[in-house]
Amino acid sequence: MSRTSPHQPLQKPELSRRGLLRATGGLTAALAVGTGADALTGGTADAAPATFTHPGMLHAYGELNRAKVRVAAGDDPWLPGWNRLTANGHSAGTWTPTPQATIIRGGTGENYGILYNDIHAAYQNALRWKIAGTAANGDTAVKILNAWSAKLTTVTGNADRFLAAGIYGYQFANAAELMRGYAGFDLARFKTMMLDVFYPLNNDFLLNHNTACITNYWANWDLCNMNSILAIGILCDDAAKYDQAVNYFKNGAGNGSISHAIPFVYDSQGLAQYQESGRDQGHTMMGMGQLGAFCEMAWSQGDDLYGYSNDRIMKCAQYVAKYNLGQDVPYATYTWGTGQSCAQQSQTVISSASRGEIRPVWDILYYHYARRRGLSVPYIQAMAESVRPEGGGGDYGPNSGGFDQLGFGTLMYAK
Repeated sequence: MSRTSPHQPLQKPELSRRGLLRATGGLTAALAVGTGADALTGGTADAAPATFTHPGMLHAYGELNRAKVRVAAGDDPWLPGWNRLTANGHSAGTWTPTPQATIIRGGTGENYGILYNDIHAAYQNALRWKIAGTAANGDTAVKILNAWSAKLTTVTGNADRFLAAGIYGYQFANAAELMRGYAGFDLARFKTMMLDVFYPLNNDFLLNHNTACITNYWANWDLCNMNSILAIGILCDDAAKYDQAVNYFKNGAGNGSISHAIPFVYDSQGLAQYQESGRDQGHTMMGMGQLGAFCEMAWSQGDDLYGYSNDRIMKCAQYVAKYNLGQDVPYATYTWGTGQSCAQQSQTVISSASRGEIRPVWDILYYHYARRRGLSVPYIQAMAESVRPEGGGGDYGPNSGGFDQLGFGTLMYAK
């Protein structure tokens, strides 16, 4: 497929069956009033789409085209979001990748910062290509993706290797999805890297949890690996992997499945408690970003997981936002098994550690619930407004926490 010029419209994607229904209004209307069976009652996962929508992860055709048009028109808040992107050094078309054969996270010889910096550079350059059509950015994104797929063979380290495989797996796949069809991009080789290097670790973690008690690891560990499997399934048109991730979200035994990630619901207050709330607020907000990313990727393929289990994620995001805005929320004692023996530990109070931390996780949630669904989400709204316009990797410090989310939600999700 040849590249489009900056003056040509984005090519419309092939729609999945459910994507076509949603595009024509049938599914959207049903979701808006919460009539989907899974949204109300739970149940098993739907089958993966008969034909995957591309682009179809964090950004589908509609979001990309809207950002393109609105930035060109100089509209707020898209233009401030765009300016945040172009000011980020990772988005420069002069970025030079430094691929490694082995990436280590945790233990001796850690070098994983090289990987996450290059991934965010690929993603940010891909966004600039999609929105402004600048060939230098498209060429740079492909240069990064090709360099890594030609060299990376191993992700290793201590238990943190599973975090690396999950977080960087789904982020890498999203950058590749944006560049699908670009001249010179070796998508086949990139898919092989994702299937051979990232997926085995993702799958092993969800199956075995590093041989630990099923509840030992925090929800984010499961969630990032679920995100990676979902993204790899979409990138590779692999229905089995897509279904694996969605089924785990609905029914998995670990802390990433929805009933374990959000164990307590306070329906009378419209709130729900996140599994890591007694740990600290930085990781809790990371969880909001992981949940938002999972739901948005599924939404792009026609599945509404945002509304699953009576809007459980919305209630949880409201809870996290309310507390981080300085207000009180209820808290139920959280008890879990640790290590290999499942020795019990409990958290009796919500943690104030890193309360009010700034992370670019809110606009993806706000624009779905408030604009797509038309719901009142005052705490999510207030948090989103306090962060807007959202930046991305490189805007929130040099350490790994600043790269846990791809970001730029204001630019990409404003409606």
